[in-house]
This record gives sequence, C-alpha cells and structure tokens, in this order.
Amino acid sequence: MTARFEDTAPVRPFRWARGERHFAGWYWAATTGQHVGFESWLERDRLVLMDSDPEVVGIASQPFWLHWRDGKRERRHAPDYFVRRTDGSAVVIDVRADERIEPKDAEAFEVTRIACAQAGWGFERVGAPEAVLLANVRWLSRYRHPRCLHRRATNRLLEVFATPGPLLAGADTAGDRFATLPALFHLLWRQELAAEDLSVELLGPRTVVRLSGGSTP
Repeated sequence: MTARFEDTAPVRPFRWARGERHFAGWYWAATTGQHVGFESWLERDRLVLMDSDPEVVGIASQPFWLHWRDGKRERRHAPDYFVRRTDGSAVVIDVRADERIEPKDAEAFEVTRIACAQAGWGFERVGAPEAVLLANVRWLSRYRHPRCLHRRATNRLLEVFATPGPLLAGADTAGDRFATLPALFHLLWRQELAAEDLSVELLGPRTVVRLSGGSTP
C-alpha cells in the first residue's frame, strides 16, 4: 500500500534540549485536523501561514530523506514540509532565514529543487515572513478550530459584511459580540471574509471587512 507524502509521519523525531537555539514542538493544523511538527519558531510561523492558506489541503513535516553524493561524501537532507494544494499539485518547502544560509545549506536546497523538478513538484526556500501579516494570522489562528463556527452568527456575519464595513461595528450588528467575534475571526482565518491591509496594519475595531471573492451569504 502506498501512502501519499502529505500523510506520512516525520522521518526523524522532533527533539529539544536545554541550551539549544531552536525550540521544537507540535502544532494542531486546522487543514488536516492533526498535529504537524516544527523544529524552530520560524518553522512554526511558516506552518501557521500554510495552515491559513485555503489553497493548501495537506501538510507533512520532515516527509522524506533525500540522499546524494558530494564528491566522496554521502549527504542527506530532510526538507521541512511537503504541501499538497487543492489542484493536486505539490510543493516541498525548506525554511531558513536568509542570513543563516551557509554554502552546504545552499547546496542542499539546490539538490532538493532539482529532485523536486524531476518528480513534478515545486520547491520553495522561505525565510522570515512579513511581521505585521504574521501577527494578524497568528491572532486569527487562535480561532482556527471549527468549534468557533457558530452557525447562526456565521450566517448573520456573511449578510452584514456583504457590504464592507468596520470589524467591530459589523460584529455588533450581527448579534452578541461574544458569539459573533469568534465566528468572525474564524471566517477571516478561513478567508471566507477578507480584511483590508492585513500585511500593513494590525487587526482592530475599525479594520474594514468584506466578503471574499466568491463568498455568498
């Protein structure tokens, strides 16, 4: 039986020891309903952004080993993530800050890119995300669980924001904000609602919210 790469277990364990620079852990992904591992805060941040992307339907961390020879040496590399998209295409992702790429890392990324191209996959090496966008998406990730999707509040919010308007005023118009705000943030997380300038300004009471393209009340 053959498993799809997005369903595979990590090929190596996630460990953390006192004094290490990186912190490993597990993140519950709304995309898969399962925990996905990360080996640094930067990987965790990128994982949150992938989880919020509606075009992503599958995520696996450390999905496989890639082996090659570097002169007389045997080398191997486990990419950070394998991502499946809604159209069936796949992207392998390595996460490394620009200033931390050494020659051996650059070689590993190039070998991975070539191998992915031969397999018909995309490859991306990504670094630190834009700070304001990350802060907004991390806030919305607190409401990523489906339990936040109160159906009555959701229907009212989609009706209210069919006409773009301020976030808090719209939530109050839709009903009791203790019910509407979690649903509103969940809809923003799922991108059924869209907020203006998420990469420029932090979410706030006056942030303009509207229906996303193709969403209907």
